[in-house]
Amino acid sequence: MKQDSTRNTAYTVDCEDYVHVVKFNPFDSGDACSLIAYGGNNYVVVGTCRFQEEDAEVEGMQYKTLRTFHHGIRVDAIAWSPETRLDALPPQIRFCTAASDRKLRLFTSDLQDKNEFKIFDGHSDYINDLVFAPKEGQEVASVSDDHTCRVWDLEGNEKAHFVLRSPGMSVCWHPEEAFKLMVAEKNGTIRFYDLITQQAILSLECEQTPLMSADWCLKNTLKIGAVAGSDWLIWDITRSSYPQDKRPVHVDRARLFRWSRVNENLFATTGYPGKTTTQLLVHHLGHPQPILTGTAAVGSGLTWHRTLPLCAVGGDHKIFFWVTEM
Repeated sequence: MKQDSTRNTAYTVDCEDYVHVVKFNPFDSGDACSLIAYGGNNYVVVGTCRFQEEDAEVEGMQYKTLRTFHHGIRVDAIAWSPETRLDALPPQIRFCTAASDRKLRLFTSDLQDKNEFKIFDGHSDYINDLVFAPKEGQEVASVSDDHTCRVWDLEGNEKAHFVLRSPGMSVCWHPEEAFKLMVAEKNGTIRFYDLITQQAILSLECEQTPLMSADWCLKNTLKIGAVAGSDWLIWDITRSSYPQDKRPVHVDRARLFRWSRVNENLFATTGYPGKTTTQLLVHHLGHPQPILTGTAAVGSGLTWHRTLPLCAVGGDHKIFFWVTEM
């Protein structure tokens, strides 16, 4: 494993517009290809990817657009539903977006004639993150600058409402912890809520602000990671409410934190978009230095592939992909 290797992107996909957000489907859709969605100023594009790292017959990367959904407004966040299936007849694509008009939009499509969307209205300020219930996908949770976390059914009815002490930046729903929700606040507090009793059951502290992004490790439910200020921070929730490990990473400020979906020691962070470039760093907990450094022209968004150590960042008319070792 080459340490601190500055690496150009492994692959890029050209897009018709600036890409504000990009998201691999974290769920198995029953197809060999991976689903990816990206959002621009007024649309969402859903496509499939296949990489040579998983299929020797592919040269580099194959990308195919399945459908472009008119959105009519800037897309700020995208969440995939576990009900998305490519192996069903007809197939079903389902995802939810957060937009700059403070509304959620639930899209359902069979990639042919059936294309539906519903608007969920209730947040009074910018929505920073959203996630589907990972098992059945019958609920969506969202967090906002309006100091709330809300849980909705698929009709757009509010099923739960948690009042926060500062803007909600990230919300995570772990497939092995279906009745708990993790909510990260800008003031540096990460809380876990019991969805049955609707009570807070555990909290973690950064002791620094602003917390911009946090993630719950798929491969190890006891691990939580975040970025606050210019540092990344990692907790083991069985040990302490304070971080086990933290390190400065981005000179200006860190923006996003995402755990790899294939290795509990692998994660990526991005810095704030600079005037021309955004820095992506991939970290391994066994290594003192980042194992990969990438730059994207004014990048935004960060997402890991479901089964490969490969991550993607959106940018100016492009999506950038980097591959790292395990």
